Amino acid sequence: MAWRFPLPSPLRRFRSRRAPSPRCRTALSQQVSLEGAVAELVAQLGTPRTKRPADLALVFCTTAYASDLQRLLPLLRHQLAARHWIGCAGGGVVGTAAGGPARELEHQPAISVALLDLPGADLQLFQLDTGQLPDLDGPRQAWLDWVGADPERAASMLLFVDPSCTGINDLISGLDYACPNIAKVGGIAGQHSASHGSLLLNDQLVDGAVGCLIGGAWRLDPVVAQGCRPIGPVFEVEQAERNVVQRLSSGQRQGTPVTCLQTILETLTPKERELVRHSLFLGVAKSNFQLNPGADGAAGASGESAFLVRNLIGVDPRTGSVAVGERMRVGQQVQFQLRDAEASRQEQRGLLRRQGRNGGDPLAALLFACLGRGEGLYGQPDGDVSTCAELFPNLPIAGAFCNGEIGPIAGATHLHGYTASWGFLVPNPPQANPDPASPPA
Repeated sequence: MAWRFPLPSPLRRFRSRRAPSPRCRTALSQQVSLEGAVAELVAQLGTPRTKRPADLALVFCTTAYASDLQRLLPLLRHQLAARHWIGCAGGGVVGTAAGGPARELEHQPAISVALLDLPGADLQLFQLDTGQLPDLDGPRQAWLDWVGADPERAASMLLFVDPSCTGINDLISGLDYACPNIAKVGGIAGQHSASHGSLLLNDQLVDGAVGCLIGGAWRLDPVVAQGCRPIGPVFEVEQAERNVVQRLSSGQRQGTPVTCLQTILETLTPKERELVRHSLFLGVAKSNFQLNPGADGAAGASGESAFLVRNLIGVDPRTGSVAVGERMRVGQQVQFQLRDAEASRQEQRGLLRRQGRNGGDPLAALLFACLGRGEGLYGQPDGDVSTCAELFPNLPIAGAFCNGEIGPIAGATHLHGYTASWGFLVPNPPQANPDPASPPA
C-alpha cells in the first residue's frame, strides 16, 4: 500500500515559487481626458495592484496634459505597482499599445507607459537641482556628492532635463566627469505654459534634472542616429573666433566657408542643391573621432558617426564666414552635411543592424527623437520606429519627442538636434570575479 504524505506548507510554497522572468508590458492611450487615458492604460496593462510590482515604470506624456500633469503619477500609482517611476512630458510620445505596433504620436494628447520587470537590476533614481552646478574644474567627488548615487554600480544612465534648465552642456559634461564609462541616454523635456516642471519622478513633478542609473544584470546600449549625410571633402579650420568659422582648407587650397560651399554645389544634383537651401548642417569632428568610414556608410571605424552634426546659424555675405552652433577652434576637421529622409533611414538602418549583431536580444527600446524628425522629416508617421521594426520585429518601444536629445558620440555625451537617440535594454553579462588566490598577471 502506497502512503502519501502532504508536503509541509512552507515546502509547497517553495516548490511553487518561480524565479521572476524579465518582462516589458506597454500601454498607449490617446484619450483627451487624463482620467480616461489612465483608465485605458490600466486596462491595457491588465495588472491588478496586488501583483508583484514592476521594477521600473517609464511614463511619457505630451504637453497637451500640462495643466493636469501634477495628477498623472498619483492616478497611475493608485492602480499600477512599480518600485521606481521616472519620465517626462514631451512634444510627442513614442509608445506601444498592448498587442499593437510601436507608434510615434506628435502634437496630440497621448500617454505612453512601460512597466519593466528586470530581475537582478540595480536601479538608482536621482533628482538634481540645476540652479547651481558644481565646478567643472573642481574635484570629481563634488559632482558625485551632488548626484547622490554610486556610478560604480551602474553601466548606463537615463537622463531627463527640464527645458527651464540653464547650462545644459555643462550639466552633461559634469555628469561625464562624475560618471565616466557610463552610457547616458535621454533628452530635454517639452515646454509648456504651466507654472510647474516637466519631469516625473516617483510621486513628484519636478524641474531641474532627473535620472536613473541602471546596473546589475541590465544595461542600456546607446545608438545615436543624426540623420545626415556628408557632402564634399573634409576641411580643416584655418581661422575661427568663438563659434564663427572664417577660413577653411582642403589640401593646398584655402577659402572662406561660403567659397568652399559654392565649389561643392557645382558637384551636386538639382535635388541636392534644393536641400542645401533649408537642410544644410556642419559636421564637427572632435580630436578623438575616427574618420575612416565603416562598413555601413558614414560611420567611423568604431561604429560611431565621424562627426557631431551642428546647426549653421548664419552666414556673413561680406566675409563669407559662417556661424555654427558649436564653439570652434583652429585645426578642427569639419564637413558639410545634408539632412533628408533617405539619408536618415539609411544611417539609422545601418546603426540598428550593428546593434542587432553586437548587442544581443533587447527586452525593450527607448527612443528620444527630435521634434524636427517624425512626419516633418519622413513625410509620414512612425518613420523611426518602423525602421527599428524592420530589424527588431515586435520589440516594445517607449519614449518622447524632445527639445534636444542626449546621447554619446565617440565616448563623450553630447546634446544633439534633429537626432534619434536610442537606448536598447539588454542583459548585462556578469563581471568576472578574479580568484583572490590567483597570482596577478
